[in-house]
Amino acid sequence: MLDLKDVFYFVQVVDRGGFTAAGTALRLPKSTLSHRVQELESYLGVRLLNRTSRQFGMTDIGREFYEYAVAMLHSSEVAEEAVRQRLTEPSGVIRLTTAVEIAQFALREILPVFLNQYPKVRVIEIATDRYVDIVGEGFDLAIRGHTAPLQNSTLVQRALADVPWYLFASPAYLKKMGVPESPADLAKHATIAMVRNGPPQWPLRGPHGEEVVMPIDPRFQSNNMVALKEAACASLGIAALPGYICRTELRTGALQQLLPDWSAADARISALIPFRTGLLPAVRSLVDFLAVEIPVITAFDHPLHFE
Repeated sequence: MLDLKDVFYFVQVVDRGGFTAAGTALRLPKSTLSHRVQELESYLGVRLLNRTSRQFGMTDIGREFYEYAVAMLHSSEVAEEAVRQRLTEPSGVIRLTTAVEIAQFALREILPVFLNQYPKVRVIEIATDRYVDIVGEGFDLAIRGHTAPLQNSTLVQRALADVPWYLFASPAYLKKMGVPESPADLAKHATIAMVRNGPPQWPLRGPHGEEVVMPIDPRFQSNNMVALKEAACASLGIAALPGYICRTELRTGALQQLLPDWSAADARISALIPFRTGLLPAVRSLVDFLAVEIPVITAFDHPLHFE
């Protein structure tokens, strides 16, 4: 391919009227410039400059090439400036993938705030519960909820927020079946649970760090948290869900929290980034923004604290 440095040296020689003046300005030996221009001529297969002891000038094809060369160098400067601008000011497109529930309950309100703060940034959000190959599918960022530690990989991981799960049921169900006063009482109740590998169970943690693994026999299972929440609202049984997705139902009275001193799972939301170097400011700014805002949007209070 055409060596852009040789093009630059050719333009400098022409603009400064000769190799000597160009060499002085660039602090390069005259012989070096002459050699680089000769390399350019050899690559193109034409003579660009007439060199004699008495005069210096361009050939006809040299004049034509000079116009293209100036435009070429200008385009390269524009391209370089565009990249440098991207590296200093958040801009461009961020391809983001996340679970449906996180998109619906955690990101829905805060992504517009981020986009208003950074008007040169665009976000493409793909909400899906399927496994996503972040690198292979060209995503810049993934936001994932998980109870177990994420597997080590070449992805950069950044914890964003703790989102513990709690137990919920409808007032109508509790009126019929009674309110459990301890984890042992759950054995008498119908349950609603996420589809997971292994036997269905709830790893309950008490206020003093005590742990109880509660086997359950779910009446209804789903991999969709909204479906589980709706089933709980329909009085099918007790559901374990992230607290923050049930806040509206707690305010309206559609659901009631059970065993409020106990959590049903220690979960968290984390950001996954494909590369350790070359992170664009737009992606870095979004991750920093989410690290501040997601803990706020997912914070869970006992329903008595709601106004």
